[in-house]
Amino acid sequence: MFDLMPIAFKNVNQLWAYILTETLKQLGLTCAIICPGSRSTPLAVAFAQQAPEIEAISILDERSAAFFALGQAKANGRPVAVVCTSGTAGANFFPAVIEASYSRVPLLVLTTDRPPELRDCHSGQTIDQLRLYGNYPNWQAELALPSADRGMLAYLRQMVIHGWETTQIPTKGPVHLNIPFRDPLAPVPDGTDLSFLQSHFHPEDFFAGIANITQCPIPHTLFPIPQEWKQCDRGIIIAGVAQPQQPQEYCRAIAQLSQTLKWPVLAEGLSPLRNYAELNPYLISTYDLILRNQQLAKQLAPQMVIQIGEMPTSKELRSWIDTTQPQRWVIDNSNQNLDPLHGRTTHLRMTLEQLAVWVDKGEGGENSSLSPLSSLSPLSPLSSPDYLRQWCAAEAQVRTAIEQTMGNMEELFEGNAAWLISQTLPPGTPLFIANSMPVRDVEFFWKPNNLKVRSYFNRGANGIDGTLSTALGIAHRQQSSVMLTGDLALLHDTNGFLIRNKFVGHLTIVLINNNGGGIFEMLPIAKFDPPFEEFFGTPQDIDFAQLCATYNVQHELINSWEQLQQKLNPLPTTGIRVLELRTNRKADAKWRQEKLKEFATDIVI
Repeated sequence: MFDLMPIAFKNVNQLWAYILTETLKQLGLTCAIICPGSRSTPLAVAFAQQAPEIEAISILDERSAAFFALGQAKANGRPVAVVCTSGTAGANFFPAVIEASYSRVPLLVLTTDRPPELRDCHSGQTIDQLRLYGNYPNWQAELALPSADRGMLAYLRQMVIHGWETTQIPTKGPVHLNIPFRDPLAPVPDGTDLSFLQSHFHPEDFFAGIANITQCPIPHTLFPIPQEWKQCDRGIIIAGVAQPQQPQEYCRAIAQLSQTLKWPVLAEGLSPLRNYAELNPYLISTYDLILRNQQLAKQLAPQMVIQIGEMPTSKELRSWIDTTQPQRWVIDNSNQNLDPLHGRTTHLRMTLEQLAVWVDKGEGGENSSLSPLSSLSPLSPLSSPDYLRQWCAAEAQVRTAIEQTMGNMEELFEGNAAWLISQTLPPGTPLFIANSMPVRDVEFFWKPNNLKVRSYFNRGANGIDGTLSTALGIAHRQQSSVMLTGDLALLHDTNGFLIRNKFVGHLTIVLINNNGGGIFEMLPIAKFDPPFEEFFGTPQDIDFAQLCATYNVQHELINSWEQLQQKLNPLPTTGIRVLELRTNRKADAKWRQEKLKEFATDIVI
């Protein structure tokens, strides 16, 4: 049903904004983040009138708003709109636009603007908003000034449809529409005769046929699966960072490929594979530590590598691949270059699911020896190829060393939080992992499990912008959620706490407070103090209990691992709370430097 007539349009801006928002509603938009401002008044009013089909959420800070929208889009897999007024407001969206571009998140950015006659003449709150985000959007355009002409309304409809589609195909990402409005901005008469709407405009016809699109894979040429894969007994599969909408199917597809080829799977800490471990008997989670053993690294050099998506976080792995220079295939259906190592790489422009079907059906040709997953069973250690057996033996030994060390640890070493969380959360918990040290501790210590935790992260540009706001966007109207973060990443986005009154659901923030930038302690500059502590360590000396009280957010100081476990399962159902663990930044850095290599020192394979 369409509800045009009861809105009683007073001016052309109101009509224009209605057509825009109604088109988005018909396409399937369910959430719009609105930042307060004057020039965006027509859109704010129109989105508010689209409730309850479109949830309009008012957020004060534009940077926070854009990252909240990013989190919502990550969680739901659908485009989310974010709206702001003219001037520098839109510039505050820029970090989230960059992240959406690099992490392939569908974000619809709607910046409102002054009309052309008020530009380049020092009119207030006016900047050049054309191509404001450079080359980061999938597509960007400025809409025409509002008009009541039937043909112009059809133009608006088509531009919005194209913008919506371009957030999703051929690769998901941001789209920017700059939308100028003349006064009056409020729904008051502007002298335009809109009486024709009563008899000559039929919304049932105007919006007919609009429907949400589904993701369409990039076409690819069907060529035989490389037979050298099946013939190679020194191959590995690398599963990089991934946030698939269907994680179990994603993990099954990789398991299928792994068991068909009898290759181990090196699974990044941010890969869903570590949370669906029972599906893959050849899962290798400790490769970063294994490869710190130089003798083992040489012994395990691969001939071939299948890389699923982007490369993992691990510098050890990247260096190893760069040094050994195996033949490598990258499986990803985007048109992007996913080889920062510039090796002997072939991009197969297909989805992992397409590849799995291909392998399952033996599309290598009549003589293909690839077997469907249904006929496979895990190999016994005695029947495994030597190379696969070596990897599995190394994994078992290093994993045992980690379990013994972490399980007996009483001191609050920050890396132990990631290990503990991997075994404690309620099944299916959405978990946002902040950048810098938390993501690396997950890489080092996250234990493979079967809890089906949904891991989220902003690894597109690897920044700490919008950490809290993204996590709140992910948690909004979802299962009770958790965020693992350091103190600087949280402080960088404390305005995210302003969302608390709009937030529906629960978020527990596990705060590793080492009073500074722990990631820099791992770099060579840490040996040079001064200037290290002032310009890199950057301690902020913040009392987080007082900070949380300012925002009316619950705070609790955690003094033991048993206490943290009790707080993480079960989780509350509403509100935001901070669980703070105070750690020693320099002592923890020293522990990592000494222990990470030790874990792999005594491996016998």
